[in-house]
Amino acid sequence: MKKVTTFLTTVAVVASSTSSAFADCTNDTWNKINERGKIVVGVKADTKPWGFLDSSGALVGMEADMAADVAATLGVELELVGVQSSNRMQFLEQGKIDLMIATMSDRADRRALVGVVQPNYYTSGTNIMAPKALGITDWSDLAGKPVCGKQGAFYNKIVEERHGASVIAFTGNAEAKQALRDKKCVAWVYDDSSIAADLASGEYGDYEMPLKTEDDNPWGLAVPLGEENCVFGRFMSGMQYNWLQSGDLLELEAKWGIQKSAFLEAQQDRFKDWLAE
Repeated sequence: MKKVTTFLTTVAVVASSTSSAFADCTNDTWNKINERGKIVVGVKADTKPWGFLDSSGALVGMEADMAADVAATLGVELELVGVQSSNRMQFLEQGKIDLMIATMSDRADRRALVGVVQPNYYTSGTNIMAPKALGITDWSDLAGKPVCGKQGAFYNKIVEERHGASVIAFTGNAEAKQALRDKKCVAWVYDDSSIAADLASGEYGDYEMPLKTEDDNPWGLAVPLGEENCVFGRFMSGMQYNWLQSGDLLELEAKWGIQKSAFLEAQQDRFKDWLAE
């Protein structure tokens, strides 16, 4: 680990002395991780199967596994911190976490606050889960009706303005979906990939995802904004590239019961080794 750290730190120092692009790199978070021998990663605590609490209270899920791979590659201890859509960027900005892998759509306004590192590792779009009995077939069917949502989700405003729905935003997914069960709203608006996982779980047999997905949007993990183009950001860029090329994320999808992603298959083909058989 010390050899890896020394090498990468040397690269950063050399780069900073030869290129203005690295002039402001302090690598504070990267250095902190290596000095204490631990990385603190924010993952969702309420978004099964990407990040959630198991029966023992431990944070698990696809993105928790990704965080574990980051720690193992660095050779440091892993600490997972549960975050929500409403606080995940603030936790990173405030230094409560070193890295954020938390089902975050990659958007221009978010890139102004945190260091979203390329290439994007996943994608999803906006859809709804609704009772089959309601027979919802078009987004226009939501006009003037209460729809359960998640605080901090960018599509809440879009669904209200574009389709005339009245979004009731809850702090957590569990609360929102319970409100749907309690008939406080006609639908639950969220990422189509997450809804598909819920429907596949067998716990929502009376519900469906009846609409055409809108606003497909890649997901981005993030490092502190000041380290996006420094050692930590470049390291995480490499991690994502390897996850996509190797098919590791497709394997994690299968592990967590997520429907195979056309995006991940396309990215694996995009980054394939042209000399490999």
